[in-house]
Amino acid sequence: MGRVYTIGLDIGGTKIAAGLVGEDGRMVKKVRRETPATDAGQIEDAAADAVAELAADHDVEAVGVAAAGFVDAARSTIVFAPNLAWRDEPMRRDLEARTGLPVVVENDANAAAWGEFRHGAGRDADDMVLITVGTGLGGGVVIEGNLLRGHSGFAAELGHLRVVPDGIRCGCGNRGCWEQYASGRALVREARELAATDSPVAARLLQLSGGKPKNIEGPHVTQAAEEGDPAATELLSDLGSWLGEGIASIVAVLDPAVIVVGGGVSEAGDLLLGPTRTAFRRQLTARGYRPEAEIVPARLGNDAGMIGAAALARIR
Repeated sequence: MGRVYTIGLDIGGTKIAAGLVGEDGRMVKKVRRETPATDAGQIEDAAADAVAELAADHDVEAVGVAAAGFVDAARSTIVFAPNLAWRDEPMRRDLEARTGLPVVVENDANAAAWGEFRHGAGRDADDMVLITVGTGLGGGVVIEGNLLRGHSGFAAELGHLRVVPDGIRCGCGNRGCWEQYASGRALVREARELAATDSPVAARLLQLSGGKPKNIEGPHVTQAAEEGDPAATELLSDLGSWLGEGIASIVAVLDPAVIVVGGGVSEAGDLLLGPTRTAFRRQLTARGYRPEAEIVPARLGNDAGMIGAAALARIR
């Protein structure tokens, strides 16, 4: 009997990434489709087309979907998505009808956490938290080998912990959410504000962005910091401090063995994770008298959601 695969779909606001994944978590083949974000039916048509392409020459047993939205406890319906046309969308039912395969649906950050837990940086732990530092701040939690989903399926919205009462307004409607201080969006906001003061310390950032503060993006900050630019290094250090302090609070509640940090901003490596670890140790409850959770970089990169969704499809 040949190998049996599952397919992982990572559906975001601009694209659908689909991967054919083996039982060992290895990606055999990937395809991509653009996301017609305003039409739920077209999203499902594009997803089904990607599945058909991957399944054409392989034995596929199931499909896992990593969706950028709130997924119900049954892993069936996408209740709400901020950037896609999903409102109580019966994704499992519709994709099963289109593909003829069993389907499991999960929040994209949860799926990425499961991918890192099963096949990435958390595979040697029983208790793990994933923090994804991208445009926003996301995450997922695995406790005693189980993905934490909560009563409604909406658990682990870590970026929306409120860390500053009456702080910066968040896209979720509240003020002072963690992601407003520890995310790529926060890093860019601070860098642009610094550059807009015409301070000479922002000279390298302005040079990289063509002289316009509004054009500064996260990779500019990382590049400048890697070159040794003091201002960019400080910006990443400030972001790391916010990240580490929040992680200390999460560890006080969940006591994981390892914190895995992924997302685009994490590509700054120790320029971000060094200050993160320092702030974490400074704020950790009972520091010096307890085992200290490791803070490590993610291993699966942008494939984590696909690999995690495919792995969840095997245990549906």
